[in-house]
Amino acid sequence: MNNGYSAYAQNAATVQSPYKLVQMLFEGILKFVSQAKKSMEEGDIEKQVYWINRAIDIFTELIASLDFSDGNEKMSSYLQGLYTYQIKLLTEANIEGDATRLDTALKVAGGLLEAWNEDTGLIDESNAQVERQA
Repeated sequence: MNNGYSAYAQNAATVQSPYKLVQMLFEGILKFVSQAKKSMEEGDIEKQVYWINRAIDIFTELIASLDFSDGNEKMSSYLQGLYTYQIKLLTEANIEGDATRLDTALKVAGGLLEAWNEDTGLIDESNAQVERQA
C-alpha cells in the first residue's frame, strides 16, 4: 500500500505547475516547523529532530532550485542567503531546544508563502476554492 501512495504522491507532484510546487514546499515548511514546535513543547526529541530535518530538506531543495541566470542573480542570491539562514536557525533550534527560533522560521516561511501567492496569483486561486467550498 505504501508503494501505491508513493506513486500517487509522485504523480500528483509531477502534474502541478512549478509555481504550485513551490507553494506546496512553503506550506510544507510551515507544517513541519509547527510539528517540530509541538514536539519540542511535548519533550519528544525524536519527533522534533524528524520534523526539523524535513523542513531543512525543503529549504535545501529550494536552494537547489534557484535560477541564477541573467536577470535573476540578485533575487536568487538574496533567497539563497535567506534560505541558508533559515537552515541555520532550524539547526540551532534543534540543538538548543529553542522554540523562539522555530517561531522566527515560521514567520519567515509564512511571509515567503504570502509573497509567493501574491506574486504568482495563486492567492486568487486559493480564495476561489475557499469561496466554492462555502
